[in-house]
Amino acid sequence: MRHLIATLALGPILMAQGRHVRRTVPELPEPEGPRSGIAGSGPLLRLLVVGDSAAAGVGAATQDEALSGQLAVALAPTFRLHWTLLAFTGATTADMLDRLRREAAERFDVVVTSLGVNDVTGSRSLATWRRQQEQLVELLAARFGARLILLSGLPPMHRFPALPQPLRWYLGSRARDFDRVLAEVAARRPGCEFLALGHEMMDTSAMAGDGFHPGPPIYALWARAAAQRIDNCTQEKP
Repeated sequence: MRHLIATLALGPILMAQGRHVRRTVPELPEPEGPRSGIAGSGPLLRLLVVGDSAAAGVGAATQDEALSGQLAVALAPTFRLHWTLLAFTGATTADMLDRLRREAAERFDVVVTSLGVNDVTGSRSLATWRRQQEQLVELLAARFGARLILLSGLPPMHRFPALPQPLRWYLGSRARDFDRVLAEVAARRPGCEFLALGHEMMDTSAMAGDGFHPGPPIYALWARAAAQRIDNCTQEKP
């Protein structure tokens, strides 16, 4: 309800600020580097990272500095890791569902997702977000055999330097609601875990130069948290 009231009261301002952000925030490229690989030694672990520009590593100079590259480094001491990155700038949950449905079926043990920011900025409703995330989890389990799905939470958009007020407050408030729904989706599905991206992880001083994407230090913390959760969950399984 508060978002409806805010939209009605601040609609013209929010729209104008949104257009200004799209015009003025620099569009950073997706980093170069491999999007699949093999690393480490130990039990076989097949990993898929899917999502948006953050999953694709925007804000890092190379994939080695991005989420997938740093996650591979974090997991390599424990596993013989076969990893794949499937991500693109601007991806919403609906976009990723469409993309995954067109992909050839392949088995992965673990999937790490990064989605939500574009759903927030695209004015997706909470009901639609919940339904699409449930469909995503079901697809990853049924078509790709994922035994563990880590749903990365939304970043604290109310702290993004690129966003002016009141747009920053508005999108940040929506992001918190999306985060809450995502945690509920994970809690209701066996083999699914919610990975919060807390304030301590998303230090604004470590963000990319556009004030919108993570920088390498944030990707490192994110990868470390994901690797720890993967290690813990796989050790718990028989």
